[in-house]
This record gives sequence, C-alpha cells and structure tokens, in this order.
Amino acid sequence: MSLPTSYLTSTKNLDGIFAAIQNAKAPEKFTTRFLESLDFKTATDRLIIGVLKSLGFLDGEGRPQDRYFRFLDQTQSAAVMAEAVEDAYADLFGVNRKAHLMSKPDIVGKLKTLTQGSVGESVLDKMAMTFLALAKLADFDAKPEKAALNSAETAPEKLDGHAGEIRRPAVSAGIRELGGLHYNIQIILPESRDPKVYDALFRSLREHLLS
Repeated sequence: MSLPTSYLTSTKNLDGIFAAIQNAKAPEKFTTRFLESLDFKTATDRLIIGVLKSLGFLDGEGRPQDRYFRFLDQTQSAAVMAEAVEDAYADLFGVNRKAHLMSKPDIVGKLKTLTQGSVGESVLDKMAMTFLALAKLADFDAKPEKAALNSAETAPEKLDGHAGEIRRPAVSAGIRELGGLHYNIQIILPESRDPKVYDALFRSLREHLLS
C-alpha cells in the first residue's frame, strides 16, 4: 500500500519548517538537533522528520535525497512538492486523480477504505489534515525539473557488468551541421590512468572535429 504511515498532529508550523529548510544549508543528516537549529523544538515539530522520509526528501537514515535538494530551488519547489505528494499518496491519487481538491471528509472516507478500516478515526483525521496541508504547498499543474547528468563533469562513473570494470560516461565531442541537420558526436573514453591518453584524444578532437 502506498500511503504514508507518518503524519502530523498539528500543521501550524508546516509552512515555516519548509521555508526554513529552503533557507538553510542541507545537513548531512536531518536530525532533531538540526530541526531545533531551525528553531522548531517541540515534539509536534519533530514529526516532520517521518513525513519528510515518506515524501522521499530523506532516506531511512535521515540523509537528504535528490528531491530534498531540488526543493531548495524556490523556482520549482511547489512542483517538487506536488511530485512528492503524488508519489507518497499514490493509492489516494489512484482513487481520484484530483485528490488534492477533495474535501477533508471525503479524504477521510477514502483513507478509511484504503486502510481497510485498520486505522482509527483520530489518526485518519490527522492523515487527511497532513495531506491537505502538504497539498497547499504544491503546484500540481507544474512539471519539476530533473537534474540532468549528461556530461563527464556531472555524471558519475558506472560499473560495467564485469566486476572491477568501469564504463566511463560518453563525452560530447561537438556538434556538426550537415545540410541543415545537427549531429551530436559522442566519444566513449577508454579506461586509463595515463593522462597522456586523454591529452592525445582531446587534441585529436580539436584538430579533426572542432576546427
């Protein structure tokens, strides 16, 4: 079942917590101590850590994930939140694609069905309250940008199917135009620890492709 087991008992500080997250340097681990450094020190505030894990902002150990870092960009934070909410509450959106527009009583009713009556009314109420509060921070019509790892400077080295072998990323050598068509030429770098190999390769590229 794709429904968060984490929820808030109060959402009055939710906006403030996410605003503080955006204005603070991302920690190695999002702990209660880090939350307190943002000036949110109550037991009620600490419940946000479980919610952040459910949203995919943090892993199980509390380490910030890609979604956390993308949320820091305020130009796309609302779109990232929508993505996170839709993923976390996938079962609810499976019942109604516009679940974020439903009334709280309707959401409670759907959650009761999805949890097969295994959750009490008080918890269902808080789950619905948490969902709606998160939805208010989201823009469900926007498309969040994905981090593009297409260059040698940003793409990590990938392990090949054979143990110990590294397949290096393709490097864009240049773009050629022939008859109005654009050709994106890529070179797979050979595995070598000798810098002279790469010096010779890029010198050849400059001479034959980029001139």
